Amino acid sequence: MARMTGAGQRRMDDVAAKPKRGRARQGIAKAAGRRITMTDIAREAGCSQATVSFVLNRADGVKISPQTRDRVIEAARTLGYAAPNFAHVEPAPASRPAVDGLIGFVVDQLATSPEAVVAIEGARQASWNAGNIILVAQTLSDPIMGPRTIRALTGQGISALIYMAIFTREIAAPDHLYELDIPVILLNCYTADHAFPAVVPSEIAGGQGSTRHLIDYGHRRIACITGEQWMQAAQDRLRGYRRALATADIPFDPELVVEGDWSASAGYKATVQLLALKERPTAIFCQNDRTAIGCYEALKEAGLSIPGNISVVGYDDEEISRHLHPQLTTSILPHRAMGQWCIEQLDLSMHQPGKRYPITKLECPLVERHSVATNLRT
Repeated sequence: MARMTGAGQRRMDDVAAKPKRGRARQGIAKAAGRRITMTDIAREAGCSQATVSFVLNRADGVKISPQTRDRVIEAARTLGYAAPNFAHVEPAPASRPAVDGLIGFVVDQLATSPEAVVAIEGARQASWNAGNIILVAQTLSDPIMGPRTIRALTGQGISALIYMAIFTREIAAPDHLYELDIPVILLNCYTADHAFPAVVPSEIAGGQGSTRHLIDYGHRRIACITGEQWMQAAQDRLRGYRRALATADIPFDPELVVEGDWSASAGYKATVQLLALKERPTAIFCQNDRTAIGCYEALKEAGLSIPGNISVVGYDDEEISRHLHPQLTTSILPHRAMGQWCIEQLDLSMHQPGKRYPITKLECPLVERHSVATNLRT
């Protein structure tokens, strides 16, 4: 099942978010003489790549806390980052942060959602860097227990709150969120009135990038197995798929789009349906990795090789994608970076009645593995 699969002064539309690999890897990269990138610095500093870019390029109109700015500069210098404009970047003057001590993290589903765990871990990394502790609570979207949960957290003296939804969507924020006198950030959700800073995955761009990757390998008859269409993530990834086709002057063929439900069994059934077409696809974009598992099974049962006969792309970068044969090309959902982004914004985001905040969208980077090959069919 795809989940999470849907402020600053300036919108950050594209942020590469890869798992943090630790200082040891960075030291090896530096010792080997590899060119240090902003992605390396983001991993070292425990923040998003966009934040690194804003700090090192001294972007105007972007508010970044002094603590985060100093971490970026320290990480860049530790790694030996070299750029003409970096030599002139100095640490910010010391100041007392608006957020100090405890941060509340409320999520509607936790026990059954690894995505929430990854987002919480991203927030934990960034909060520890600033000397803060996170208190996590689950509400199950209960209209009674939700407000009680938040009141309990505020009773513990939290100085900020992150409010997370598992499914990317617009929410009707409960009244008590508007009444809090501490910063509030929305993670993987947003409100119609844009009353709070919010961050979501850039799903349209992700679907477009996945499809464009197949087009770059010469595929034109590209199928798409979607998730449930009532979900914003499924709708947006399909929009991205169609946008990539249109950009490449490839006509949209509705028979190549089959609705699934994010499960392996639905991926299997949809692939069988696609293989029964008079002209089968040369590539299949599965809107999540579990769907791709079923797709793999159906293709192999039909005696077709991946990627020799049909290329396959997934989405979400779940652990299983690394263990399929061949390993699955897929896109990363930026859960960890979203959690980090929320912590970065907290010092800057005291709720101001009447103010409208942009929805920040973080990039879903493509991870190239071994399930895509050049199309040799004409």
